[in-house]
Formats: sequence, C-alpha cells, structure tokens
Amino acid sequence: MRVGSIRRGSVVACLFLASSLPAAQITEAPATPIASLSLDQVVQNLEGHNTSRATALEQFEGDRVYRLRYRGFPGDRDAEMVVKVSFHAPNSKEFSIVSQSGSKFIIDHVFKKLIEGEQEALRDSRQQTALTRVNYDFQLAGYENSRNGGAYVLNLIPKTKNKYLYRGKIWVDATDFAVVRIEAEPAKNPSMWIKKTEISHTYSKLGDFWLPVENRTVSRLRLGGVATLTIEYQNYKITKAVRVARTSSHVGDLSLLDGRLAAVSPAP
Repeated sequence: MRVGSIRRGSVVACLFLASSLPAAQITEAPATPIASLSLDQVVQNLEGHNTSRATALEQFEGDRVYRLRYRGFPGDRDAEMVVKVSFHAPNSKEFSIVSQSGSKFIIDHVFKKLIEGEQEALRDSRQQTALTRVNYDFQLAGYENSRNGGAYVLNLIPKTKNKYLYRGKIWVDATDFAVVRIEAEPAKNPSMWIKKTEISHTYSKLGDFWLPVENRTVSRLRLGGVATLTIEYQNYKITKAVRVARTSSHVGDLSLLDGRLAAVSPAP
C-alpha cells in the first residue's frame, strides 16, 4: 500500500471525528444568567436542556459547504462540496449533493465518508457521544463575559478512549445552557499517521435555536503534511419543532419533561 494512500485514509478517520461531535440544537425561553452556579449545577442544566432541545427539534433543513485543503506529500490537493441536509427526528438525515469540485479522491474518500460516518453515528452512537457525566468528567475552568453574554468554561476529560469523544474545553451559554464553542482534540488518536488534531466548533442562536455555524479541523501528519477541513452551515430552516415543558431555570428538572426524554441524547 502506498504511504500517501495510508496517510490520506487516516485523515478521513480524524476528520470524521470532528464532524461527529455533538451539537447544541435549540433552547427554551431565556432565563436570567447567573455567574455563580456550581459545577454540578452547570452540568445538570447542560444535560437537562440538551435533552429537551433534542426532543423539541423534529425537522430542519440547511446547506453545508465542505472544504478541504491538503498540503504535503505526495502532493497538494483541494476540494469543495456543497450539500443540502434534511433532518427528521429521531435519527434520520438525508444528504443531497448540490455541487462538487477539486480532488476526486477527497470528494469520494473524505467528504462522502464523513457523510456516511455521520449517518452511522446518528443511528448507533448518540448515547456514546452525549455531553453527559456518563461519558465525561467536567471541571469548571472559569466564566467569561462577551458582547453576546456570559458563558461558563468547562474542561472535558473523557472517561474512555472512545473514538467519538474528545478532550478539551466547551463554552456553555449562561442563559440557555447551550454549547456555543468547542476547542478540543479527539480522545483517541484515529491513526498512527496522525501526529496532532485540533478541533474548533462554533454555534450561533437563530431565533429560539442554537445551531452549528462552522466546524474547523486541522490535522498534522507525522511524516509532514497538513489537512485543514472546514464545514460551513448555511440557510437553516426549522420545518418542525414542538414546545416542551421548560426545565427549572437553573436546575434542569427532568421531571417536568415528557417520557420520551429518557431515550434521547443531545442532537448531533
């Protein structure tokens, strides 16, 4: 097997991890932000509100722009693919390719594999990827204010070397208890050919909904070469969402939610 093929294949595995990270989806009516909650209170709110958001979101549509820039042995490669996405709760996503250009290898062996991996993770691994105390140990790293409001900063320490988990920091909105930013690396290195991977995700509030805006993953290979993947999320349209009983403002009282929540983890 050619070294170049091995290394490019390794990049696929690593980039899939970045695309499969859980995302904050929707939020209930805002509460008053509090900067003095304990770690347990913040995590309990995060878990409870993530569950209710995942349950409330039934259908949405949007566009994605996948871009990959690879520089290194055996040669530079670039590609772009535009995809329409349709989500139907609880675990169905339909992808329709609008356009594609650049390296056919990247399109077939990276972008399309990312889509296949995301569908597989959505079906089989939601509980394993959830931002919960089952999967992670949390540490309160601080509280930050910005023009968009306050956010709790939490360190994430994965409890297992699951390929779907990650190690790093998350920023949790102090009003909605939704993840607004992720800076991390995979909990498990997907390949001996990968030296280091840096993952950055950002989310934005659209009406009552928190949705992914951009995912960026930079993978550095041991024998040289850097692959930079970006996924831009555009033109969201929430086509169906239901209202759920609101959790307690700063506690996340799951007893207020209907029985469907027990089997639902944060939406992908």
